[in-house]
Amino acid sequence: MSPHHVQVTAAEPQRTAWKESSVYQIWPASFKDSTGSGTGDLKGVISKVDYLKRLGVDTVWLSPIFESPQVDMGYDISNYRVIDPQYGSIDDVDVLRDRLHERDMELVMDLVMNHTSDQHEWFKQSRSSKQNKYRDWYIWKPARIDAEGNRQPPNNWQSHFQGNAWTWDEATEEYYLHLYGKEQPDLNWENPAVRQEVQDTMRFWLDRGIDGFRFDVINFVSKDQRFLDSTSDFFPGCEYYACGPRLHEYLQELGSILEEYNAFSVGEMPCVHDPKDIIKSVQQGRKEFNMIFHFELMDIDHGPHGKFTPGQWSLADFKETVDKWQQFMYQNNGWNALYLENHDQPRAVSRFASDSPEHREQSAKLIAVFLGFQAGTPFIYQGQEIGMHNVPTDWPLEEYQDIDCLNHWRLKGQNADRETQEMFLREYQKKSRDNARTPVQWDSSKNSGFTSADKPWMSVNPNYTIINAAAQLDDPNSVFNCWRTVLEMRKQYKDIVVYGRFDLVDQENDKVFAYTRNSPQGQVLVVCNFSPEHIDWTGLPSGAKEILVTTTGRSLSSVSSDALSLEPFEAISLLVKA
Repeated sequence: MSPHHVQVTAAEPQRTAWKESSVYQIWPASFKDSTGSGTGDLKGVISKVDYLKRLGVDTVWLSPIFESPQVDMGYDISNYRVIDPQYGSIDDVDVLRDRLHERDMELVMDLVMNHTSDQHEWFKQSRSSKQNKYRDWYIWKPARIDAEGNRQPPNNWQSHFQGNAWTWDEATEEYYLHLYGKEQPDLNWENPAVRQEVQDTMRFWLDRGIDGFRFDVINFVSKDQRFLDSTSDFFPGCEYYACGPRLHEYLQELGSILEEYNAFSVGEMPCVHDPKDIIKSVQQGRKEFNMIFHFELMDIDHGPHGKFTPGQWSLADFKETVDKWQQFMYQNNGWNALYLENHDQPRAVSRFASDSPEHREQSAKLIAVFLGFQAGTPFIYQGQEIGMHNVPTDWPLEEYQDIDCLNHWRLKGQNADRETQEMFLREYQKKSRDNARTPVQWDSSKNSGFTSADKPWMSVNPNYTIINAAAQLDDPNSVFNCWRTVLEMRKQYKDIVVYGRFDLVDQENDKVFAYTRNSPQGQVLVVCNFSPEHIDWTGLPSGAKEILVTTTGRSLSSVSSDALSLEPFEAISLLVKA
């Protein structure tokens, strides 16, 4: 993975294992419960390693499993070197690592070090007195006093979990910064001791044989030290911390460790839409990260007043965004992390296609083909490979557990008029993070085979009797086997699909998303009907050589003419030049 300053042109991307791999994300609480506690655990993950191997993924990324009060489902960490007892022990991590390595798979952990839990010993010390040596490990500021003599926060920055980003601490009479929940105080990366601790934590896990990290909101770690009031409507304050003044200095410190261990890395970077800000983090030779999660597609249906207000997206916007990042990364020696859902996002089938009974299976396969043939490393989120979709529309608010969603209801929903309340509830069902957090649907037995407990930590989607892994493994036409074939084709045709150029086809079409992947070794055409209608599509070149993936069981003879009659939500990938 060390480039050694080799000059590589955009037409000739450097070849590395992580570019050719695919990643499967596990949300441990909802993956598989081995103990009957109602919550998923590491032994549950270990029991499904062969399932993951059968799917064909190369890397397993575990969302946080460290000790935590679980205010934000483990993204509030109280000890980075101890496994939370509900998930198991560090010995279980070692077993999982070994089981994956025996199958030529890798294990990636989730490192959340923009902030800690307020129960972390560092923060307990920090808030104990202004003289404590840990005081400067967090971001503390005195109050502002307004014209009426009232105490106000240091600035107007807002939390990503609703409300103000500052909380007053009575004991030491200062505010501390938390860009997320008040139980998640931000670390002060300006302090070299904090950065040293981050690096030591990385080494602790890399020395145990962990293969790399996903870095949570890593672009937030450098804050503009003036702490000015914000003029942004997007997330007030984000212009001062989304890509702060010392970000790349800090990322290169982390990158030097990653390079030393030849470790995998992906960073999460919300609130950044300019590719020039992101390319610095992933450009070959800069020695920062392998790839970045940007959020432009994830924000596409957000309304004018934030995520939980109605917004519309069009296929034209979708195409423009995908094309922008595909072209930019290819031309600038960067790399894309490809994803359409994860633990923070609703299910892609529901969001970008259709989860109606007649279309949901085709839609789930469409997502696989659409995503899997793009340039970049594909990330599959647990349950996506079987076509799991959003929570039922009739679920009451009592079923929801997402702190972001519940804070929003408390601050903006519960006292609103009925029409506004109903609008918020509709948007929660579409966009709440709970959509991705229902237990994985393994089979049609009670609680989908996820747990033997009477009640899992979160209710199972009642459609598990129809959508489950057991029903799909041996069905060649299943969503699971569509994903498996897509991942297989990525490897078989990697010269084209991994390293080739991306080009949009029929850009003006408002129903069909078509693109080609091109390299000296050949051309692959991907055609996806993002509509519930039958479409006659006429962009087909003559002489297709092979069907790589078909979501409808097509034969080559059915695509030999110029026009392709596409079924609703049909997708097809063709080798058109070899």
